[in-house]
Amino acid sequence: MALSSPGTGTSEAAPSPRPEAGRGLLPLLLVGNTAMYALYVGVAGVLLALQVEKIDPAAKVANFGLIGGVSALFATVFNPVAGALSDRSGRRNPWILGGGLLALPAMFLLGTVHTILLITIVWCLGQAVMNVYQAAITSVVPDRVPVGARGKASAAVGLGLPFGSVAGALLGAAFSDDYRTGYLVFGAIVAGAAVLFTVSTREERLPARPPVPARQQLAAFAGALRDHDFRWAFVGRALLVLGYFAVSAYQLYILQDHTRLPEGMKAEEAVAVLMPLNSVAMVVSTVVGGYLSDRFDRRKLFVGASALLSAVALLIPAASASWPAMLAFAVVNGLGFGCYMAVDTALVTMVLPTAEDAARDMGVLNVANAGPQIIAPFIASLVVSVSGGYTALFLVAALLSVAGALAVRPIRTVR
Repeated sequence: MALSSPGTGTSEAAPSPRPEAGRGLLPLLLVGNTAMYALYVGVAGVLLALQVEKIDPAAKVANFGLIGGVSALFATVFNPVAGALSDRSGRRNPWILGGGLLALPAMFLLGTVHTILLITIVWCLGQAVMNVYQAAITSVVPDRVPVGARGKASAAVGLGLPFGSVAGALLGAAFSDDYRTGYLVFGAIVAGAAVLFTVSTREERLPARPPVPARQQLAAFAGALRDHDFRWAFVGRALLVLGYFAVSAYQLYILQDHTRLPEGMKAEEAVAVLMPLNSVAMVVSTVVGGYLSDRFDRRKLFVGASALLSAVALLIPAASASWPAMLAFAVVNGLGFGCYMAVDTALVTMVLPTAEDAARDMGVLNVANAGPQIIAPFIASLVVSVSGGYTALFLVAALLSVAGALAVRPIRTVR
């Protein structure tokens, strides 16, 4: 999974979008993205962690960090490749359908392997087919939605994260004792969403777009980061995302080994309680934070404050290993992260180096989303292994969030 900004597309110059013939495109985008995030959260956050623990309980932290880091690297590299393939074909639906249908055999295969090496290989295969699906469905917004309706379409895409997180956590907990069946259920959900989307939407073939040479992409990356304000926005996003994913990737193990759960509650059941709380808080703060930042025209204030709120949230379970502390963490962290992502995305659009290269530069920003997800599992594994517990991980993540808040201060062109 590579966390990305909704609706940025996959290439530098997308053609003018053609309005979708059917009226149900936005609900279908919501369903398609919800299914995708449900698999990412339920598989990577619950079932995969349980499978890794079953193989070698003593080395579960290091093994899970290795699998998470390698698969995140693979997903980050493969996502633009998958996007380029659909760009060159001029169509999205076949890639959405193909990636979605292939998720089912990939998940079946994941449930049949029994070594860390094979889990890593098969999960990378699963990431490959899911990134074919993700790259194509993400590109639907710039392809088919007029500019005046992009806000609603991006909201439909963005809501897939909290809705999918809740569904993934609940299903992951329901199949915690039978992860093989759970894998099949998640694969079937994505396959069903892909069939529903492609059957229900009509697509006109767009002009094929040539791939951007690697040298040109690297030059664009370096050029965008030479801009003072954009560079600081990039650094702030990277730090915040790194702190967030360093903790969230290990949520199940944190609940097993750090938190004092109520009598009779399993860690998987605790995930199913925490995730809805976190998602509701995220939805509320996304809407409220976006509205207030528009109302007062103060982006830096809200971005900095929400990043500091995320840091405060991380201090709660560091100070207390109790179950009420984790409940408070879920709510406060959701409020901070949801507001941050909503307002920071608006801030970034205001500091893009050039308007004509907006899509390209938003793609550069996505490196700040995806890159930290690659190194977060390695950093988290190292911190936990060296410190012997999760308290230090919370403190390191809190420091990263504070650094992310401070990074917006040097930005000059936005209040």
